[in-house]
Amino acid sequence: MRRFAGNANAVVGATVLLLLFLLAAAGPYLTPWNHTDIDYTALREAPSADHWWGTTRIGQDVFAQVLHGLRKSLLIGLLVALFATVLASVVGACAGYFGGWTDRVLTFFIDLLLVFPTFLIIAIVSPRLRDTGWLALVGLLAVFGWMITARVVRSMARSLKERDFVRAAELMGVHPLRIVFRHILPNVSSFLIVDATIAVGAGVMSETSLSYFGFGVRPPDVSLGTLIADGSDAALTYPWMFFFAAGLLVLFVLAVNFLGDGLRDALDPTSGRAPGRKRRRARRKGKRA
Repeated sequence: MRRFAGNANAVVGATVLLLLFLLAAAGPYLTPWNHTDIDYTALREAPSADHWWGTTRIGQDVFAQVLHGLRKSLLIGLLVALFATVLASVVGACAGYFGGWTDRVLTFFIDLLLVFPTFLIIAIVSPRLRDTGWLALVGLLAVFGWMITARVVRSMARSLKERDFVRAAELMGVHPLRIVFRHILPNVSSFLIVDATIAVGAGVMSETSLSYFGFGVRPPDVSLGTLIADGSDAALTYPWMFFFAAGLLVLFVLAVNFLGDGLRDALDPTSGRAPGRKRRRARRKGKRA
């Protein structure tokens, strides 16, 4: 906690993320408008007292739409990061610890998925799963978003299985799966936490990209990607229809990157020389000089 608090960028990132989540959660209670409501008396109206962030070309409240889109994008990003991280940790740890045929089969499967053009496959498959809603998009993004993490976990597990505490557990007759979940995975948890944090941002960006091209969230539902796509042609003439959604997306991605860097420095035991500690040591050396 001291290392994390000593990183100003990490604290700013965590604060911004918390505010964005609170804004997305409290959105329906902050405005009388629903994201599907239409005000026929205010078409493409600029921000005003009635419509804080203006209205769309058909009179929908931009503030209500952006908050609903933010909530949907954050939910998709969180679910994608959760499923992908769990899958990567289990597959990578089992491949690295068991070795042999298990390692070769799982590694071949990982490499095979890495060869596939992810965006193209999702773009082809997602229209066929239209009836299942946005949950199908979460599943597709999670299935094709865990391989790199699994390879890193595999290499870490191969190193950890040679450690004394793992050897002692094996000599005591502990079940191999129990060793994986009780000894291997907890020792790679710092990497998994950082990776999951960054995966949330990657999931939101992937969902936004797919929705922008019409392969993600379907109308009448909205996400940041659909809002950016709808407002891109009016970005110069009616900027409120584009820049509020785009600005929240940029702000979210920056906050996730700041938080990920801060967690990496705080949780990595080899990074004990955090910025705050460096400054304190520099001051002590200056006093001695």
